[in-house]
Amino acid sequence: MKTDSEIRVLRQGGQRLSLVLKKIVRGVKPGISSDDLDKLAFNLINQYGGKPSFLNYQPDFAEKPFPKSLCVSINETIVHGVPLKKIIIKEGDLVSLDLGMEYRGLFTDMAVSVGVGKIKPRYQKLIKVTKEALNKAIRASKIGNTLGDIGYAIQSYVEKNGLVVIKNLVGHGVGYLPHEEPAVFNFGKPGQGLKLKQGLVIAIEPMVTFFSGEIKEKQDGSFVTADGEVACHFEHTVAITKKGPIVITK
Repeated sequence: MKTDSEIRVLRQGGQRLSLVLKKIVRGVKPGISSDDLDKLAFNLINQYGGKPSFLNYQPDFAEKPFPKSLCVSINETIVHGVPLKKIIIKEGDLVSLDLGMEYRGLFTDMAVSVGVGKIKPRYQKLIKVTKEALNKAIRASKIGNTLGDIGYAIQSYVEKNGLVVIKNLVGHGVGYLPHEEPAVFNFGKPGQGLKLKQGLVIAIEPMVTFFSGEIKEKQDGSFVTADGEVACHFEHTVAITKKGPIVITK
């Protein structure tokens, strides 16, 4: 649980993080390497007075620290894609960018997915549905609701549009650390799970694909769809307040 003053600092950090990610999105184009985007992220975060929270960070679920500042996950890679010079972004790719930043001792986290140049209409739909699923989850993030309400908001909208949520990867609490309790699932039942209270800050991050939500973990720690289909990922850090949900990373 975060105090009002901590939420104010988180909002300052989140605003900076959103500006950084906006500039990185502008840099996504055919021919650029994912490592180039990572270098841009590192430099911009420092320019905005923060520290990259993923660089050399090792969460409980990882076998080794993450070696970069930015996660660049392309096409079938869902999350935790490791940027490399040899990974070149191409026309038609779907690229997910996930970035965390520490600012004045507090952490924020966000992700967006973008199409590179002209993409398939089905990819356009995937992006649109995943983004709107996040918006619906944010609207459900009110005092008195539950984590089940958030998960249901995501799952019901995604499935209504003929897509599937990836159930084995979750959102999380955030603030004092890059990952905190509670786990924020992208599926659920209304009224079930932890009740949302004033001061809770969570990273809500729907991950969506086409036919199967099954996943595989690669040796580098990234997660990919088991069937090789493209996946999409959006994320915001959200504070639960008396005035309703505040999107920290707006």
